[in-house]
Amino acid sequence: MSERIKPDAADFQAAGRRKSMKTVSELLEGLQYQVIKGDLNRAAEDLVFDTRKVTKGCMFVCIKGAAYDSHEHIEEIVKKGAAAVVVERPVEAPDGITLIQVADTRYALALLSAAWFGHPADRMKIIGITGTKGKTTTTYMVKGILEHAGYKVGLIGTIETVIGEEHIPASHTTPESFEIQESFARMVGAGCQVCVMEVSSQGLMMHRTAGIPFEIGIFTNLSPDHIGPNEHASFEEYAACKAMLFRQCRLGIANVDDPHFDMVLEGHTCGLETIGFSEKADYRASGMELIGRPGYMGVRYRVSGKTDMDVEIDIPGKFSVYNSLVAIAVCRHFQVAEADLKEALRVVKVKGRTEMIKVSDEFILMIDYAHNAMSLQSLLETLKEYHPQRLVCVFGCGGNRSRLRRYEMGEVSGRLADLTVITSDNPRYEEPQAIIDDIKVGMEKTDGAYVEIMDRKEAIRYVIAHGRRGDVIVLAGKGHEDYQEIKGVKYPMDERVLIREVLEELAAEQEKGR
Repeated sequence: MSERIKPDAADFQAAGRRKSMKTVSELLEGLQYQVIKGDLNRAAEDLVFDTRKVTKGCMFVCIKGAAYDSHEHIEEIVKKGAAAVVVERPVEAPDGITLIQVADTRYALALLSAAWFGHPADRMKIIGITGTKGKTTTTYMVKGILEHAGYKVGLIGTIETVIGEEHIPASHTTPESFEIQESFARMVGAGCQVCVMEVSSQGLMMHRTAGIPFEIGIFTNLSPDHIGPNEHASFEEYAACKAMLFRQCRLGIANVDDPHFDMVLEGHTCGLETIGFSEKADYRASGMELIGRPGYMGVRYRVSGKTDMDVEIDIPGKFSVYNSLVAIAVCRHFQVAEADLKEALRVVKVKGRTEMIKVSDEFILMIDYAHNAMSLQSLLETLKEYHPQRLVCVFGCGGNRSRLRRYEMGEVSGRLADLTVITSDNPRYEEPQAIIDDIKVGMEKTDGAYVEIMDRKEAIRYVIAHGRRGDVIVLAGKGHEDYQEIKGVKYPMDERVLIREVLEELAAEQEKGR
């Protein structure tokens, strides 16, 4: 894997679409299908799966969603100009079109999209990362190290898709297959040699990543999450979906310390390397030391096994050791020099993931995306290991979501934080005070001290103005998000901007008081 890929960028347009026209037959290559009617040799002028975007002469793929099934709108799709339609169940269709039936149209869409864009994944090394926690941080670590070593790297993940200098905000951790392939094509056109992407269980279950020739698949950890209506029916199904990645990659790199390691790796068809603190791990961490001082939190350790070196990371906690072990294992296969690895690990940062914002030499302020009880507990327990003078947690909960999450997060923060500041998150169509009252139900089960300040900027002002030497203050829940959703409208609200405004206002007040 040390040979660097040189994509033929001339094969791709800037927008990612192939220049050459394809026939229906060419697009279907690699799929099992049945021709119900029509001509396979007719040209497909576009590939579409959204009834609002049907174009004349396109091939349309019918998808059954939770609330809308385009199989029921064939007549409308044909009337708008579709030349070929792909379905997964028998339908009545007008004459004059090509009708194709497949076993699963979501799976078909993934392979059709790859063909439409000219199989761009074949021109890069694709690294897929799955797991309950750590996907985002690990993705940015791998990207940062490879770029530091001279590779050009694209990224697809929870926060954004990155193509060259362009940063596109994400709506899903793993986008629809058509969007993935379009991004791959644009990455190839931009000269990318590698793409690092988060691979969610939903993305795997819905075949969004079907047909992608992953060079490396990564498993970080597994814990109960995403189980319920419109998600996974059970923990077993959740694990089984994660396991699909390891029957679709050339090499798997997995956390051998995770109690569900065997469940996720069962039936894998890839080569396998392991990371962890276990003696069995191929990349083994030992001698972990937490580094904490006013204004700084990090960790250092020794990695041995397939490589041997000391590592220091400017990201707190044991979980960052696991994430960095994965990055080290990946980058060894790209022959990244030890000096490059060490230097890159020291400076890699991830927006909204234990992101430290410098506001004082006396205390630490950080932003984190922890937005449920499990992630908040993990975060606060990690920060308590650094023995702060006080652990202060600022958070709210989203509206029109489970009230149980509010009770649980209130209880977690009340139990682990020395002071909780309850504020507003994305109230959506609910009243912010009603959400705060629900959080307080959980808080009241503990002895934790709390204050409520509905306006998030005022909550941030309060904790900064009242910060004490040795405090660790975490703004939880928003992370990378730069908006607040109220009554169906998304208003700009970036906590980094709010912090800057607060500091300017406090400085002006101090100057005025002299």
